[in-house]
Amino acid sequence: MPSGSSTPSDSKRQRVLPVPKAAASMRTFEPDSSIVSDIIPSPNYGERNKGRQPDMILLHYTGMPDVEGALARLCTAGTEVSAHYVVLEDGRIVQCVSEAKRAWHAGVSSWAGEDDINSCSIGIEIINRGHDWGYPEYPLRQIAAVIALCRGIMLRRKVPSHRVLGHSDVAPARKKDPGEKFPWHSLANSGVGHWVTPAPVVRGETLMLGTISDAVLSMQQALAKYGYGVPLTGKYDAATMEVVTAFQRHFRPARLDGVADHSTLSTLQALLASLPAEETAVASK
Repeated sequence: MPSGSSTPSDSKRQRVLPVPKAAASMRTFEPDSSIVSDIIPSPNYGERNKGRQPDMILLHYTGMPDVEGALARLCTAGTEVSAHYVVLEDGRIVQCVSEAKRAWHAGVSSWAGEDDINSCSIGIEIINRGHDWGYPEYPLRQIAAVIALCRGIMLRRKVPSHRVLGHSDVAPARKKDPGEKFPWHSLANSGVGHWVTPAPVVRGETLMLGTISDAVLSMQQALAKYGYGVPLTGKYDAATMEVVTAFQRHFRPARLDGVADHSTLSTLQALLASLPAEETAVASK
């Protein structure tokens, strides 16, 4: 497939994608998914460490004002950033790195005891301006494409549902994407990702910044069992608050305050209870 080629149908809603100059001269490759519409190769990739096969899908938003800038950043040497796929607002899917290779999308991150998330994951960037640029809603056509792409990857790579994650899950201190507007429930309804109906937000006792107790330690252990990188100290410190906020952003987006209220804790327990026993992450000791 020629670099930058586009599906000719429905031309009224599609425009020719901007191909960064460096990418235009790179050798293209066969797409891993039949629903890829464009190949724009990125030079920013390497080999997966120790032959690690990907069993995680990591979803991002691009967090840039336009698709041109996002593709330029992902596909230009020297930026040290890339992703396997980019999903446009109109539903087109661009592949930039072969799934067999290690794209550079996760940065400093961890999940379930692993800290080389780039080696164990496939990264999908979703075109969205993000929190710094107004954070618009995700179009239905775009979400449908994300679902179709993820379903194919899950089938090919045997990715379990609970390992379809957001960037904020694996890097809670640094990242917010894909954010609280991302419709995780819609993905789960189509067999992508792990989800339970969040417990309602009600008044009651809470755990919050500064609290030191066995209840805090129990919560930290539950978060770690699910996969989050959280200190097991019994102290509700800033790092714990960041993880709780990331959890809320994904699984209980009605209120993002980093306070572990009844809704947050109940939703966490429901998620753990709905996982197969052999699939739960082992908490750090």
